[in-house]
Amino acid sequence: MNIVIRKAIYEDAYEYASCHITCWLSAYSGIVSDEFLSSMPGKIDQRAEMYKQAFTNPGNCEYYCVELGEKMIGFLCLGKSTDEDKPNAGDVIAIYLLEEYWGKGHGKKMMKFSVDRLKQLGYNEIILWTFQQNTRAR
Repeated sequence: MNIVIRKAIYEDAYEYASCHITCWLSAYSGIVSDEFLSSMPGKIDQRAEMYKQAFTNPGNCEYYCVELGEKMIGFLCLGKSTDEDKPNAGDVIAIYLLEEYWGKGHGKKMMKFSVDRLKQLGYNEIILWTFQQNTRAR
C-alpha cells in the first residue's frame, strides 16, 4: 500500500497535533530533555489550536498529512527558508513519521515529495535542519 500525501485541513488539526507529539517522543528521546518531552502530551489541545490557525492562515508554509490507508502516519511542513543569507531557499521545516513506519521507504517518498514541491514553488536550494545528535535523520 502506498502512502498518500495531501494538504492538511482545519479538521486534521487534532490528529496532526497527536501525530506531532508521538513522533517527537520517539525521534527525540535522549536528544531533547525528558522534562520537555513528557510535558508534550498535556499540551495536545493547545498544539491542535495552533495547527487550526496555521492551516487557516498558513503564511509562507504548506502543511501536509501523510496517510497510509485511513491512518495519519506522519506529516510535513514546507516553506520559505528563514535563513536571511538564503533568499532563494526553501525549508523542509518538519518531516516526521511514526516510529512503527520507519525503515519502510516512506521517509524517502516524503523527502522526494518535499524536494519536488519546493522546486515547484521556485526554490533553487533546499534546507533541512536537524539536531546534530539525530543520527537517524542525518
